[in-house]
Amino acid sequence: MSGLKHGEFVGSLDCGTTSTRFLVFDKYADIVAEHQIEYPQYYPEPGWHEQNPDELVESCEVCINEASKALEDAGWAKESVKVIGITNQRESTVAWSRKTGKPLCPLIVWDDARTKNTVAHFERKLQLEGINVHGRIKKGEDAIEALRQMSGLPISTYFSAIKLRWMIDHHENVRKAHDEDDLMFGTVESWILYRLASNGDKLHITDVTNASRTLLMNLNTLEWDPALLDFFGIKSSVLPKIVSSSEVYGELQSTVLKGVKVAGLAGDQQAALIGNKCLRQGEAKCTYGTGAFLLFCTGNDVVLSKHGLLSTVAYKDGATGKPVYALEGSIAVAGSAIKWLRDTMSLVSTAGEVNTLAESVPDTGGVYFVTAFSGLLAPYWDPGAAGLLIGLTAYTTPAHIALATLEANAFQTRAILESMKLDSKADLKHLMVDGGMTNGDKVMKVLADIGGFTVIRPEMRESTALGSALLAGSAIRLHGWDISKPETLTEVNTKGNVEFVPNMPEDAREKRWQGWQRAIERSVGWEEGVDE
Repeated sequence: MSGLKHGEFVGSLDCGTTSTRFLVFDKYADIVAEHQIEYPQYYPEPGWHEQNPDELVESCEVCINEASKALEDAGWAKESVKVIGITNQRESTVAWSRKTGKPLCPLIVWDDARTKNTVAHFERKLQLEGINVHGRIKKGEDAIEALRQMSGLPISTYFSAIKLRWMIDHHENVRKAHDEDDLMFGTVESWILYRLASNGDKLHITDVTNASRTLLMNLNTLEWDPALLDFFGIKSSVLPKIVSSSEVYGELQSTVLKGVKVAGLAGDQQAALIGNKCLRQGEAKCTYGTGAFLLFCTGNDVVLSKHGLLSTVAYKDGATGKPVYALEGSIAVAGSAIKWLRDTMSLVSTAGEVNTLAESVPDTGGVYFVTAFSGLLAPYWDPGAAGLLIGLTAYTTPAHIALATLEANAFQTRAILESMKLDSKADLKHLMVDGGMTNGDKVMKVLADIGGFTVIRPEMRESTALGSALLAGSAIRLHGWDISKPETLTEVNTKGNVEFVPNMPEDAREKRWQGWQRAIERSVGWEEGVDE
């Protein structure tokens, strides 16, 4: 196409849980072009969540091609895209054949719960057989602690080694491939790279952020740990090579961007941390969607939580760079509580009305709402906790409940941050936020007041995609970006930042906080205490 301008842009392939997007950013993180499509989800049994690995790849190819067309429609040559990064739904697990390159079974998605029995098996194994660490068998609590020190994680349905083990145990062709060294395992970014990119050979790699969510990588060595592989019964031959989050891995081999370098990789929550430029110790971001994910940068040291959080790798800049670590805490119910008010309770007709309703009252009238619809995650970790509305009187109105819903989100955020500060001994500088729930100003004001910290909301909140773009750009020093030098990113995504500062008096904040603690005490352990 003649007459097209040539720029210097970076692309980001964002492989989310339900949709794929490809975005093209300029040096300021303004979006120049984008395309998004949803792809099919499969729920063959209760608690199961699957995807078709081939359909996932097809969605990536379509998004890259269509966004490239949109770029040209905007007057820019597709050759303006100099490098791309990939970010992905973490923990989702793919198994494929080394010989054929084809999937051996459906992809198991991160939130799939079929592996509860597998988890119970390995929890028993820790108690009865233990884990062999450097020739010493550790059992019981010592084994649990040893596994956590190595991987930073507890045994849970969440993490990908458990999903891979289930595949080996329940799919005959996966078991056979494992026995015959024909099996290849990867999380979503590994699979996409294997199919779409090459460095002369087929790529079978994973970056440190995704590897840190498998239960198989040692957080200190950043290598697959023989003790963990032995414990879970997984051969090292099936695993991808672990690489940094920011280096040139290869070039795209398909799509209209053939030949463009791929140079940034990060799991979605770590990518959002980077996209929010939380690169130094004490900086944190929270993504508020259906649930909420809060990551707190702890610097170059692994911080093992004693207060109910996960330890993870935030990013690693280049093959020789030092890893930067983070603490992570999750809230199960954030935006979904507002959806519940709208769809189930019919208190509002749109999600946005919750903000308007909450604005109409000065306080909750003594009402607290513990939104434990499916138990509580960090830092409480109580699957038996129950949802609780307490403090109701004849004075209570829908407006009080709306405000209590927003406060529940803020209280749970503060609880995680209090744990993070205790674990890391670092004070929070400010909280960066993104996700659909952050669109309402009232939500943000409540968060600042309850938390007692400044909340910063950028205008462009595609932080996950931006994170992988920054990693990719940094790898080739596009626009002078250097992830290891945050000052080189000062011009990135600063337009339209809104700061929310706390206005609630400290004594009122602490009184509300104490009330929340009392409400939590009444919520936890409910399931165990109910008469059969």
